[in-house]
Amino acid sequence: MSLPLDGIKVVEMGQLIAGPFAAKILAEFGAEVIKIEPPLTGDPLRKWRLIHNDTSVWWAAQSRNKQSVTLDLRQVEAQEMVRRLVKDADVLIENFRPGTLEGWGLGWETLHELNPKLIMLRVSGYGQTGPYRDRPGFGVIGEAMGGLRHLSGEPGRTPVRVGVSIGDSLAALHGVIGVLLALRHREQNHGNGQQVDVALYESVFNMMESLMPEYSVFQSIRQPAGSSLPGIAPTNAYRCNDGKFALIAGNGDSIYRRLMEKIERPDLAADPALEQNDGRVKHVARIDAAISAWTAERSLDEVLLALNEARIPAGKIYDAADIASDPHYLARDMLLQSTLDDGTPVTLPGIVPKLQITPGQVRTPAPSLGQHTDSVLEAHGVDADTRADWRSRGII
Repeated sequence: MSLPLDGIKVVEMGQLIAGPFAAKILAEFGAEVIKIEPPLTGDPLRKWRLIHNDTSVWWAAQSRNKQSVTLDLRQVEAQEMVRRLVKDADVLIENFRPGTLEGWGLGWETLHELNPKLIMLRVSGYGQTGPYRDRPGFGVIGEAMGGLRHLSGEPGRTPVRVGVSIGDSLAALHGVIGVLLALRHREQNHGNGQQVDVALYESVFNMMESLMPEYSVFQSIRQPAGSSLPGIAPTNAYRCNDGKFALIAGNGDSIYRRLMEKIERPDLAADPALEQNDGRVKHVARIDAAISAWTAERSLDEVLLALNEARIPAGKIYDAADIASDPHYLARDMLLQSTLDDGTPVTLPGIVPKLQITPGQVRTPAPSLGQHTDSVLEAHGVDADTRADWRSRGII
C-alpha cells in the first residue's frame, strides 16, 4: 500500500527542532526527505541532550526516514547544488533567520522562478514580515511572546518552562498543516506553489484558548494557576496517601455529580448552586477540599481504580519509566523498537496520527552525517571528480 505522500520530494534545510520535526512527519507518511547539513559538524541536534557514541539519541527519533547530504551553504557551488535539488522538489523547509536564504541567492522569488510548483515552508521566530522579523527567535522566546510562559508554574513564582521545546514543536505542526494545505491548493490550481510562513510565537498564541477574548471583553489577564484549570471546575492534581498525585477532571456536569457521589459528598452533588460549571468555579476551593480529603485516605492505585469504575476521568502523572511499561502505549504501537548504529537497542516514539488505510512507517534509520551525499549528488549530475574536488575544499 502506497503512503499518502509517496512521490513528494522534500529538501530540508532546517536545523534543531522546528523545521526538522516538520520534515520528520512528512517523511513518516512517505515523502522523500533530503536533509542538508553543514560538513563536519552537521545539524547541532546531533549534540543535544544525552549522547551515545558521539551522537544524540534524540537524533534517532528526529531524523529517521531522511537522507543526509552535507553542503556548506556559504559557498557558491553548494548554493548551486541547492538549486539543482530544488528544481524537481515539491517542498523546501527552512528555519533560518529571515533574509538568510536571500543572502545566499536562494530566496523565494529565485526558487519560485526556478520551480513554480515549489512549496516553501519558512519557520522563524517572528515570521517573514513585521518589525521583529530580523530578531533571533528560539522556541522559548516564542513561548514567552505567545503567552504560554506567563501561565506556566505556580502563582507568585517565577514562570517556568513547560518541560519540552513546545514552541518549536507547535510551529512544526502548523508547518505541516500549511504544507498539506498548499499541496492541496497546488492540485487545484495548475501546479502553482506558495510560501508557508510560520512564526514560533504565532504557533503558540494559536493555542492560547480564551486568553485574548477574555482580555478584550473583561480586561482580564489570565494568571498562572499551578495544577488547576482556571475557570473550569473541578480539575486539579490531588495528593494521595502514598505521596503520589491523582489528576482528576470532574468538570462535566454529570461527571461532577458522579464524582461527588463516589467521594460520599451527596450534599455537594445535589447543591443547585454547583449544578453547572460557572457555579462550581465560584466554590472551587470547597470542592477541591472535599476531593483532597477523599484522596488523602487512599493510595493512587485505589483512587484510580475507584474513579475509572465510576467513569470519571482520572490518571497518574507519567514519567519515562511509566510510559515504557504502559500496556496502552504498547498496544497502540507508540513504542517502536530500533537500534543505534552500533546495535544498541533504542525505543523511539511511534507515529502520529494513525491512518486506518495508509499508516505512517519507519522505513530507514536516522542517517550518519553525509551518508547520502555521494548518491544524491550523483543522481543530480555531479560526477565523482567534482565531488572529490568539493570534498577537498570543504564544500561537502
